[in-house]
Amino acid sequence: MGPCLIGGAFIGRWRPQWIAPLATPLVRFGVPVSLMGLLLHGGLNGSLLGMAMVAVTVIAVMLTLMRLATPFSVALTHPELQLGSCIGNTAYFGIPAALALLPSDALPISIGYDFGATLLAWGLGPLWLTRKPASSGPDRRWRNLLGHLSASPATRGLIGALIVMVTPWHLAISDALWLPSRAVIVLALAVVGMRLGSIASKNTPSLDVSLTTPLICKLLLFPALMLLISLALPLPGVARQALVLQAAAPTAISVLLMAESEHVNVAAPAQLILRSTVLALISVPLWSLLIRPLGGTPGM
Repeated sequence: MGPCLIGGAFIGRWRPQWIAPLATPLVRFGVPVSLMGLLLHGGLNGSLLGMAMVAVTVIAVMLTLMRLATPFSVALTHPELQLGSCIGNTAYFGIPAALALLPSDALPISIGYDFGATLLAWGLGPLWLTRKPASSGPDRRWRNLLGHLSASPATRGLIGALIVMVTPWHLAISDALWLPSRAVIVLALAVVGMRLGSIASKNTPSLDVSLTTPLICKLLLFPALMLLISLALPLPGVARQALVLQAAAPTAISVLLMAESEHVNVAAPAQLILRSTVLALISVPLWSLLIRPLGGTPGM
């Protein structure tokens, strides 16, 4: 993960014009096909929607706690930083981390988390940022939400895997996609690095708020909350491992996209994405070591 992100960051810093030609086909076609192959190889089960509900619940609890904590922290009065403290880059960081650090049967759990987090982020995120009802009407909001869900690589990969599962060729397709699937995830990490390099190369206005509290919330407190809640639920060990590792993922790029679309502060979320991703290269492996006893099996 580290070499891919670092190498991509150097490319994105000096050649930002390469990002769109590489990222667009990779996100639209490569990553969904890759996740489809990984899901077919790892297996699908009925707990996926349950994991989505766990993700939605824990993110909602974290947002509520941060709203209550705003009198004690200036940083947490900013709604974009509140979102950035619990909406993680699961599709392009968390899922590759799960593939690298956990058994293969953790993948459906990670996909379920990503699906639930995407649903909540794009359903609630714009309203949370503006603190007022959207003026586009409920029909438009539902269309936007469905559009963002259908654009998620995890959702497309899940739908593709379900379609293949009902065909008589699913075993052959699963075998054929296994190695290409892992190769595409490596390329996706490089593209994330390119985007981060592009952010770092821009002249960012000086921040009027410290990012220390949001970073602590995203990389330490939020995964700790997920760990506590998962321990209280009747879940297998590998599910707890996968949920905590997804919760430990750095701030999602979608938070910056939502901030831009709603015309709110973008300097702080951009820097939060950059810094949390760099720090996550250390914190995520540490979390994987901490939660390893929960699974009862060594990571991959």
